[in-house]
Amino acid sequence: MINKLLGIEDRFIKLEQLLSDPAVIADQVKYQKCLKEHGELSKLVMAFREHKCIMSEIAGTKELLKDSDSDIREMAKDELESLEQKRDRLESELKLLLMPKDPRDEKNVILEIRAGTGGEEAGLFAADLFRMYSRYAESKGWAVDIIESNESSAGGFKEVVSMIRGKGAFNSFKYESGIHRVQRVPETETQGRVHTSAVTVAVLPEAEDVELELNPVDIKVDVFRSSGPGGQSVNTTESAVRVTHLPTGIVATCQDEKSQIKNRIQATKVLKARILDAMVREQDEKRAAQRKDQVGSGDRSGRIRTYNFPQGRMTDHRIGLTLYRLESIISGDIQEVVDELKTYYQAIALKEAQ
Repeated sequence: MINKLLGIEDRFIKLEQLLSDPAVIADQVKYQKCLKEHGELSKLVMAFREHKCIMSEIAGTKELLKDSDSDIREMAKDELESLEQKRDRLESELKLLLMPKDPRDEKNVILEIRAGTGGEEAGLFAADLFRMYSRYAESKGWAVDIIESNESSAGGFKEVVSMIRGKGAFNSFKYESGIHRVQRVPETETQGRVHTSAVTVAVLPEAEDVELELNPVDIKVDVFRSSGPGGQSVNTTESAVRVTHLPTGIVATCQDEKSQIKNRIQATKVLKARILDAMVREQDEKRAAQRKDQVGSGDRSGRIRTYNFPQGRMTDHRIGLTLYRLESIISGDIQEVVDELKTYYQAIALKEAQ
């Protein structure tokens, strides 16, 4: 690991020289490329340099253990223990920083929320989750655009598909895929009984053209009029678009825009994301057959979280995290949950890499 880190530090020093080179500064394309690489290596190199300082201090402190003065030896012993703890922490951090990054982390997200069991109450909770994720995204400075929605008669969503645009969006949302369960008293419940409903969330990274090129002969495009709840006509022109990938049968629809062309572009983006997600999950399933734990696959087959309104509690069942501040969470304050999930899955990935 040290040899690898030394090589990275040498590259970092070379980049610093390039960034001060007038010829590189004049070439904005090369300059921006070097600047980006410098930024990506900065945290790793700083941690490595701190590690080198700690190792030097440890070596010096070990020499003091040989001192003839017992008080100095005792002080050195205490100092050595503290330094070794810092060393261990830095080495764990360096191992994480050296791990290959998920190339999807910086991508935009296609967020699909669908009501499951629970009838109208599930639809209302689907709307609550969409609002929660939208507010969280907005707090990060990311844009949220609805691509497709199917409202329920009670004002919730049978289904809502949206695009979240922002650097690092997938990195924050990728562990949200799964079944979200809600326990609360519905507004229509006259006897105050707690009902349990479920909503399915799917998080897909936006697929880029270089990753997935669709053959036009494999694509079927249908246009139709957009409609609202109960089939009431919203548009008088056929602007809504349904795109079908014939080899897989995967379908994507967009009717949010008034322009048929814009709807087709959005629907195609969703279609590509769904096809790419299906390919990735197929690969994950093959790998899962060879190992027990499936890490970071976005498996959507099981219940991942419960939102219990009577107790004001949210529990993430994968990591055993329980928080008693449901009101703030459902209002979009989910950063703590996101961070805990990242830490948990990073620890597993680090253990598997050893």
